[in-house]
Amino acid sequence: MSAQAGGDEARERAVEAALARLDLDTKARLLAGQDMWSLPALPGIGLASLVMSDGPIGVRGVRWTADDPSVALPSPTALASSWDPSLARRAGRLLAQEARRKGVHVLLAPTVNLHRSPLGGRHFEAYSEDPYLTGEIGTGYVQGVQDGGVGTTVKHFVANDAETDRFTVDNTIAARPLRELYLAPFEAIVKNARPWGIMTAYNQVNGVTMTEHHHLVNEVLRGEWGFDGCNVSDWMAARSTRRGIEGGLDLAMPGPHTVYGEALAAAVRAGEVEEAAVDRAVRNVLRLAARVGALAGAPPVVTEAPESVDGDALAREVAHRGFVLVRNEAGALPLATGRTVALSGAAARDARILGGGSAQVFPAHVVSPLDGLTAALPEGSLTFRVGADPSDELSPAEQGFTLRAICRDAGGAVLGEGTLPNGQVQWIGDDLPAGVTHEALASIEVVGAFTPRESGEHSFGTRGLGAFTLTVAGETVFDGVQTMGPETDPFEAFFGAPVERARVALTAGRTVEVSLLHPLDKQFAAPLPAVMFSLVHVGPRRDPDELIAEAVEAARAADTAVVVVATTERVESEGFDRKDLALPGRQDDLVRAVAAANPRTVVVVNAGSPVEMPWREEVAAVILGWFPGQEGGGALADVLTGAAEPGGRLPTTWPAALVGTPVTTTAPTDGRLDYEEGVFIGYRAWDKAGATPAYPFGHGLGYTTWSYDSLEVTPAGATVRITNTGTRTGREVVQIYLAPSSDTAERPARWLAGFASVEAAPGASLDVEIPLPRRAFEIWDEEKHAWTLVPGAYEVRAARSLTDTRLTATLEV
Repeated sequence: MSAQAGGDEARERAVEAALARLDLDTKARLLAGQDMWSLPALPGIGLASLVMSDGPIGVRGVRWTADDPSVALPSPTALASSWDPSLARRAGRLLAQEARRKGVHVLLAPTVNLHRSPLGGRHFEAYSEDPYLTGEIGTGYVQGVQDGGVGTTVKHFVANDAETDRFTVDNTIAARPLRELYLAPFEAIVKNARPWGIMTAYNQVNGVTMTEHHHLVNEVLRGEWGFDGCNVSDWMAARSTRRGIEGGLDLAMPGPHTVYGEALAAAVRAGEVEEAAVDRAVRNVLRLAARVGALAGAPPVVTEAPESVDGDALAREVAHRGFVLVRNEAGALPLATGRTVALSGAAARDARILGGGSAQVFPAHVVSPLDGLTAALPEGSLTFRVGADPSDELSPAEQGFTLRAICRDAGGAVLGEGTLPNGQVQWIGDDLPAGVTHEALASIEVVGAFTPRESGEHSFGTRGLGAFTLTVAGETVFDGVQTMGPETDPFEAFFGAPVERARVALTAGRTVEVSLLHPLDKQFAAPLPAVMFSLVHVGPRRDPDELIAEAVEAARAADTAVVVVATTERVESEGFDRKDLALPGRQDDLVRAVAAANPRTVVVVNAGSPVEMPWREEVAAVILGWFPGQEGGGALADVLTGAAEPGGRLPTTWPAALVGTPVTTTAPTDGRLDYEEGVFIGYRAWDKAGATPAYPFGHGLGYTTWSYDSLEVTPAGATVRITNTGTRTGREVVQIYLAPSSDTAERPARWLAGFASVEAAPGASLDVEIPLPRRAFEIWDEEKHAWTLVPGAYEVRAARSLTDTRLTATLEV
């Protein structure tokens, strides 16, 4: 018997012993959760309180505060761009290390939904349009987190591929695309990484809410795939006591007032629910607790933590490994030594390192592109101009602000106070300053100081619902009420459009006091115990043409111009989908103007998912930098100077424009979103349409060259011999695609079947072995309700990208 099997048996014995000692009310209470992020402790059976936290790029912990900072890794799209499951595993180990430090047992990650439409607002949090790549990266991530003894909840099961009406939308998907695309990453991770948890989504699939989906949860996930972990609802997704427990939902979060708890115990006593169904759910929760070491008498899966990981160093490595160099004309990169650089773009100074919503964390520091290049280049060789700002909209007060929140009761007595990471207050559940309770809390006052870095008219405002009194420099500039708008998603309602309330003339370097008083009103209460509002600000709005002209002047005088363009939190965030793929503000104008002034213009795109780049043929180089995490600026300097190679390959097709993109719909009609394209999403859809994107799936350049020397194939795998023919060590992602010689099953023209990320020194050759899984040759037969091998001839393509095939061979199966 293996140590793993022995441990499993010991844990199962402990789980059964603990279950036998629980009465119905206690079992039901456990399944309802204790608060926003944890389950109740049950000392009588030796069960500690199980604590969960949002990810996936960092571990925030249970409090909305920067007092206990978190390492912030690059976005999942960036991690997937590495095409390296071993790097994902290392990232997972770092996050487990962070979780243990913060007392967290379960990380609410990874997100393995697919990039079905480029308009998906949360695509930065998912890996890819391709199910195989998603499954491989997700497997590495889950293995890494669980290597560290911390659980994962692979999410959002299933087909939560857009944000519009996500709480209610019915995604109608035929069995074949559901199996071959949307379920496939979950299946791969369950089979290859044995995740300890899964999270069921808000949406419906084929008329059934996912938290109640008996067929997909009990019959497919558990029955076919053998998943033995815990199924937790997305937050507030559980709607029915009976249908939830019968549909395989173990935990209804957040607690304690959910469809479980007292309602579940009552349903059992009324004969509506069998207690055996409750026991099954409790058994899954206790098994999770046993695995993470929260159940006495059960040996945890991991008894000794892996070797410590340097978080800053790994964040920097993941960033440059994920940067995708999609264009590099005339050797524009890496930069020649001793040359001058003109940097522009507001995002170069104030980097956007992560996407909006539940993925947010607060790192101890952020290295912007300006910081990174200032440190890397000789003194005097770098200039910076704003050039263009992605947005002139107000955003949570941050740069130059030092803020804290004072909490008072109805009589005005101070209950407690806490520091704030920025002007955004987001206290959900029991995440309140010490001494404060929701019952006693009557008002919050955000107070502090602001030291402007620019002179001029500064705009201040509010975001959120209810009454606000805003004071700047001792003067009350607003006293009024914000009512509910047309929003349908809580994230958008409470973190939607900021409202400008006043403009105040301030002087750079001269500190002023600021205050925002917010009395609470039950009329505007959040759908769960929460306090959510923001003090927002934007600096002096300058003439956009003047800003561009200043950047052009600096670019003309420099050897190379680097322009950083970006999206904003109002473009890419949880809670809403994108309306278009255009860069906000005057950023396109900035790029064109700078490129006209300096032929050696390099553009860095700071976005989590595709944007239109109408100027891409006018510039010398383009780097897709994603949301690069806390060390993104240092990693960018590494890549621009050649200290590191940009290692990324596109995990999703990059369209030239929204018009002409084959699959774009995210909005339901009459509550229903039909996935009518079937198995043809991403590059599969581009091939079917005969359309050409700006950059194909798998594309990415490096700083060396490669020859593909030979290809040998068998039904089990391919061996590709490659040689680094350049002058420096480099990394290559060898991609294997299958193309059926004759199609009898309405399949895509070609699809990814395997890949490997390898490194070689100049002149070195490697034999790269890439397994070909049987599933790559199968389809889901809707009549047989089974996977079926499609025999015949296949062209096996060894490629640098979907459209850059280097070698081919024919394989009969």
